[in-house]
Formats: sequence, structure tokens, C-alpha cells
Amino acid sequence: MFEEKQLDATKSGKERYDAAVTKTLAKNPERKEKFATVGGIPVERLYTPLDIDSLDYGSDLGYPGEYPYTRGVQPTMYRGRFWTMRQYAGFATAEESNERYRYLLSQGTTGLSVAFDLPTQIGYDSDHPMARGEVGKVGVAIDSMADMETLFGGIPLDKVTTSMTINAPASVLLAMYIAVAEKNGIKPDALGGTIQNDILKEYIARGTYIFPPKPSMRLITDIFEFCSQNVPKWNTISISGYHIREAGSTAIQEVAFTLSDGIAYVQAAIDKGQDPNVFGKRLSFFFNSHNDFIEEIAKFRAARKVWAHIMKERFGVTDKSAQMLRFHTQTAGSTLTAQQPENNIVRVAIQTMAAVMGGTQSLHTNSLDEALALPTDKSVRIALRTQQIVAYESGITNIVDPFAGSYAVESLTKRIEEGAWEYIKKIDEHGGMMAAIERGYPQQQIQDAAYEYQRSVESGDQVVVGVNKFQVDEDASIRQLLRVDPSVGENQVEKLAKMKSERDNVKVKDALEDIRKTAEGSDNLMPSIVDAVRAYATEGEICGVLREVFGEYKENVVL
Repeated sequence: MFEEKQLDATKSGKERYDAAVTKTLAKNPERKEKFATVGGIPVERLYTPLDIDSLDYGSDLGYPGEYPYTRGVQPTMYRGRFWTMRQYAGFATAEESNERYRYLLSQGTTGLSVAFDLPTQIGYDSDHPMARGEVGKVGVAIDSMADMETLFGGIPLDKVTTSMTINAPASVLLAMYIAVAEKNGIKPDALGGTIQNDILKEYIARGTYIFPPKPSMRLITDIFEFCSQNVPKWNTISISGYHIREAGSTAIQEVAFTLSDGIAYVQAAIDKGQDPNVFGKRLSFFFNSHNDFIEEIAKFRAARKVWAHIMKERFGVTDKSAQMLRFHTQTAGSTLTAQQPENNIVRVAIQTMAAVMGGTQSLHTNSLDEALALPTDKSVRIALRTQQIVAYESGITNIVDPFAGSYAVESLTKRIEEGAWEYIKKIDEHGGMMAAIERGYPQQQIQDAAYEYQRSVESGDQVVVGVNKFQVDEDASIRQLLRVDPSVGENQVEKLAKMKSERDNVKVKDALEDIRKTAEGSDNLMPSIVDAVRAYATEGEICGVLREVFGEYKENVVL
């Protein structure tokens, strides 16, 4: 990108600058001995063309909408339309969550994002002993299609896109969504949205798994195949780095482990005879937007470039849409503080700007009170308004990839790209991501990174405003928090019992037996699961049959 003469002149100028800095430091030392990003990448005092002298515009950057998509997946990006503004929501009952969805839509959200309670996430009905005390606490309780009907009552499912954060029982919840739409006269090919459906990151970082890896991968690839044929607008997986970062990974690890998970899913689908040029178009990703503004922008740009190379060069994908990395972003929950929670508004604003400048397709902004409880209507509105102010008032959406060419951003993009490739190579040497997980490799790497970060906070090297610096005495009693009434669980159990007494239980029994036979064979499970939820078989009943056939996963504990 630079002529030799220009680089020589820059080198001479940099030498003069460094000499001047040496004199300055003798009188006025810098704040720290060493500077680094939150992710641990060393940060130079000054970046110049010398830091990106090997950068090739065509092969490293290119143009937005063109391979390798470093600068974005759409030619005009937000000059065409803004990202989908989602607010992850769900709590207590389907009725209350439906009310929150209607409120969010009235306030300008352009997509729904469903949070399920813990029993739903791990395949238990609300009346199961394991669900006691957890029903409706961290999300909405969904036991059957009846609950799903209530959850989306009055919402035109062919006019909104819905993202569902569900993994091990993703096939069941997707089946319920399809069945509810059909009951309202909406065909599956009109539905748009995303199912998270990413089990590998559950083994790595989150823990809401049910089945062992092999049958879990079967369920995932069955969804790929079924949706390719029946629900073509649906994103069949959201390969999630978010939770990897929340568990304590660095930015480089977030990119590397997420894309390695993606490699495993693509390979599994290819092994089943599926065409990556087809299912690759419906793969989506989910990343964290952390506090280090420049590092995060660089991270998103590097991730797009690395994935494009993986799809084109490793898997031979020729369809441009299947080469693109499209992603949803959520601001970093792990950065939110219970102390001085109003400060979280500023953190979320910074993270929002980073995600937008990094080229996200969809965004959820966390609420100021989420370190304390589920967010209130007011705090959710502030979080949504943060996105809207960035979109309509900041001016950054008028320029595609506004930080391109920045010596610092391009240098960090390259560093993250190179670091990600190093990790991907190591995972390949382990035999792929599933083998690496079984050996505890990514888990150990994340634990080590989390430990180092915590040490930096405790030493004061990493300042967290209001926590280890600038503390104040606060009266927590004045905070208005959203609390889930304990009666929610009892009421949900009563509703479930009533539904079971009114449904055709012979039909349910036959449908569950059909799932058992299909699971014992090799046919696609999705048609049987869709039939079962239409008969109002519960999630717990369906997952119970699959537990009996597939068994349950036992974690390989890493110390």
C-alpha cells in the first residue's frame, strides 16, 4: 500500500519521534510500564504505515460486500438499512413475556430475541423436580406448544424475525415455533429468524447441554437439512463466541474458538452429504462486544476475513453468500457492575459503537440493572434508545467501515487474525474441536485468560470504574428492580397439568414412540418432533425420550 520512498521517510520520522519521546519520558513517565488491550495484545504508543507495510488492499481488505469481507458483508451497509435492533427478553410466564415483546415492538425494536428459563434450556418441564425454584427466573418457561402460542399471541410471525437462545433442545423449540405459525396460517417458508443451536460452546463455556456430542451434532445437522428444505429463510445456527468471551476468553480466543466450532459444524454437515454452498448461507454467528473499543472493531473485521478464507479455501465454497460471516452482537454482560449501575449505560454505549463500526447485522444492548436483576421496562428502553441514538444521531452509520486504513485498527486486525489462525491450527492438531473439548484444551485456555484478567483487576492494573477505583457509598434500597414472583412456578405447573389432561394422550404417546424409533435409526428427527409438538407433547417428554436413546453428557472437569 505504500511506496518504499514513503516508508523510508516514515522510518526516519519515527526515529525522530522516538528520540523525542525518550527525552519526554525522562521528565514525565507514562501511566504504565506496559500497555495492552483488554485481550492482552500489546499496544504500541504510536502506529504508522510501518505497522501495516505488508498490507495488501485487494487481498487483505477489498471492498465491502466482496471477498474476503473484511470491510463488511454488504456493499452499502447501514446506508441501506440499519442492523436489526433486538432486545433479549423473556421472564416468568409466556403472558408476561408477550407483554414485554409488544412493548419492545412499540418502542422500535425490529426483531424479537427470546430468553428461556433454565429448565427449558436443559429440557425439563416446569413440573420436573430439577425445575423447582428455577421456573421463569432467568427467562420464560415454555413447556409445550400451548405456551408458545401464548408467547407469540398477536405477533405476526411472518412480519418479524425471532431469535431464540436455545441449544440442546433447539429442535423442539423450533418445531413449536413452526407449529404455532402454521396454526396461524403462516407457512414455514415465510418464517425468518435464528435458533442458537450451538452445543459445542455449551461444552466449552456455558453448560446447558443434555446429550453427548455425537447425537447433539446429529440434531444440529438434522436442523440444517430440514430448514434448507422447509424453512429456507431461517438461520439454522448461531455459532456463539459471546459465551466464550463471557467465560473469560481473550478477543483472539473468542474468534478462534468460535470459528473452530463453525468448522466442526460445517464438516459434520458435509459428512452427512449436505452442500455447504446451500446450508452455509444460513449459518450465523454471535459475538460479544467488550469494552476495548479499538480491539473490538478489529476483532469483528478479522473474524469476517478468517471465516471467508475457511469457507473458500478449506471447504471449497464458491457461493459468495455462503462465504460471508454474518453476526449478531450482544454487549458484554460480564462488564456490567452492580456498583454504580448507571455507569453501565456508558459502557453499553461504547460497546454499541464498537459493534456498529465493526459491521454487525443484529444487536442487543444490555440494560443498566442486569448485574442486579432482570431488566425493568425503563432500563430496557434506555438500552434500546442507545442503539437508536447511535443509528440516527452519531453519523457513523453514514460511512461504510469508517476505521478502515487506520494504522492502529489495521495492525490490530492483522494481529487478531494471525492469533486466531494459530489457535485454529492447534485445534486441528488435537483432531478438531470435539476432540479438543474432550481433552479440555479450550476450557483450560479460557480459564487461564480469565484468571489473568481477574488478577489485573485485583492488582488495580485494569481499572473498573466504581469497583476498584472511584467508589462511592450507595443506598441499594432505592433501586427499583424487577422480581419474579415465586408463585410463577406453581401457576406454570397447574397450567401444564391442565393442558395434559385436555390433550389427546394416545396421540402424544404414538408421537413420542415415533421419535424413539427415529432416534434409534438414522432418519431426520425434525419431522417427528414437529408432529409431536403439534399433538402438544411437552419439551420434557420429547427430551426424555431422546435422553433414553442418546444418554446424557458428563463433563470432563478441567482443573
